Amino acid sequence: MYRGSSTVPKLRMSGVRLQRTDDRRQMKSGTPVRSFEDLEVFQRAYRISLAIHRASMNFPREEQFGGLADQIRRASKSICANLAEGYGKQAYSAAEFRRYLQMAIGSADEMRVWIRYALDLGYIDEATWGRWRDEYQSIAKMLQGLHRAWMDAQN
Repeated sequence: MYRGSSTVPKLRMSGVRLQRTDDRRQMKSGTPVRSFEDLEVFQRAYRISLAIHRASMNFPREEQFGGLADQIRRASKSICANLAEGYGKQAYSAAEFRRYLQMAIGSADEMRVWIRYALDLGYIDEATWGRWRDEYQSIAKMLQGLHRAWMDAQN
C-alpha cells in the first residue's frame, strides 16, 4: 500500500494552514485532504513502521513477545493508528483530534528511545539507527506542525 510508491500523493503539512471547506480539510494550496492517508506525515510514519516491523523480526527470540521487538512494533504502529483515529474524530470533537495528535507526537518521540536501545543492544547498526532517528524526529516535527495548523484553522 505505502511502499514508497510514487502514486501516493505527497502533501506537505509544515507551514501549511488547513481551512474548513464543505466538511473537508483543505490545504491552503487548494489540495484537498480527504483522508488521513493523504497526509504525508501518515505516509512517512507508515513506511518507517513497515521497515521497523521487518527489521524487528530479526531481533533475538527473547525480544519477540513482550520484549523490545514487540514494543518497537507497537509504538511505531501507534503513530499511524492515532493519526487515523484522530482524523476520523475531528469533525465531532476538536479535543479528541488534538489528543490523538498529541499521542502520535509522544509515540514518535518514544520511538527514538526504543531505537537507541536497539542500537545499544546490537540489534541494529549505527547507520540504521541514524536514519530511523532522523525520520522520527522529522515525523514529530510534522505532527507538531499539523497540530499547529489544525489549531489555527479552528480559530
